Amino acid sequence: MPAKLSYETERRVAALFPPDLRSEVSELLIHECGNNLPFLQKLDEFQLERFRFAVLKLSDGERGKLHQAIRLAQTDWRDLLMAAGFGENLEAHKSWFPSEAARGDG
Repeated sequence: MPAKLSYETERRVAALFPPDLRSEVSELLIHECGNNLPFLQKLDEFQLERFRFAVLKLSDGERGKLHQAIRLAQTDWRDLLMAAGFGENLEAHKSWFPSEAARGDG
């Protein structure tokens, strides 16, 4: 069963994407960027935050960039973590929250 989204992941989705895209983004994160990623099968929604936050950060609130970031996660999530600045510190993702300026128009 796919890992649902944590409250903190949902907060970041809401901060980045307009209401009409949030459901789509959430579904993508659940089904394309979760415990179906290589070697992450046993992780829950909280343990997956680092990867999902990285995808969201790289998306800049844009649907196209979101799909690119998810593809990167599926190819090699280590590269994803490095690109998002979360590769060197296991806790770095916890302090990231999108600013209003980062919010795209979808």
